[in-house]
Amino acid sequence: MQLDLKKLFDAEEQVLPFSMELDLSGVEQWGDRPFKTPIVIKGEVQNRAGIVTVRYDADYILSASCARCLEPVEQKKHQEFFHTVVRKLNQQEDDDYLVCEDGILDMDTLAQDDILLELPIRMLCSEDCKGLCPMCGCNLNKETCSCQEPVWETNRRVKAFDNLEWSDEEEDQNLPS
Repeated sequence: MQLDLKKLFDAEEQVLPFSMELDLSGVEQWGDRPFKTPIVIKGEVQNRAGIVTVRYDADYILSASCARCLEPVEQKKHQEFFHTVVRKLNQQEDDDYLVCEDGILDMDTLAQDDILLELPIRMLCSEDCKGLCPMCGCNLNKETCSCQEPVWETNRRVKAFDNLEWSDEEEDQNLPS
C-alpha cells in the first residue's frame, strides 16, 4: 500500500487513517514459514505542528515449531510502531527518521521491515520445555525415557543421530566447538 503524504506535509493538523492486510506467507524464518495468515495493520499518519508521524498496530499469528521439542507452536502477536517522517534530512544519515522525498510512503515495505526486525530469535512451546532426549529422540514433555547420559562418538555426534545423512560440509558446520 502506497500512502500519498504530499498534502499532509503541507497542511498542519491533518490525519490520514489507513488499514491494510499484509501477506508475508512467502517469508522464511527458523526454517519455516511463520506467517500462515495475513497481518492486519491499522494506523494513521498525522501532521501535528508540522511534524509528520506514522503510527500503526500490527496483529498477527506466528506459527512455527518449538526450538526444543519440535511441537507446533502458535503465538498471537500485537505490536505497535511509530515513526517520524521527513521529506529530507539536513544531516548525512539518521535512522530516527523515515525519509520520504517524493511524498509517497510504501507501507508494505515499512511494515514488513518493522515486523521482521521484532521477530523472536526462536519460539518455544513453553519456557520450561524439556526438549527431546538426545539418545532416543522422545519428547521429554510427554514421556520419560530410561536413557543414560549421551555417549559421544569421536566425531562428537550422539548415537541417536547416526541415521541422519550429513554431507561432509554440513558435518563440519554442525559439530560443537
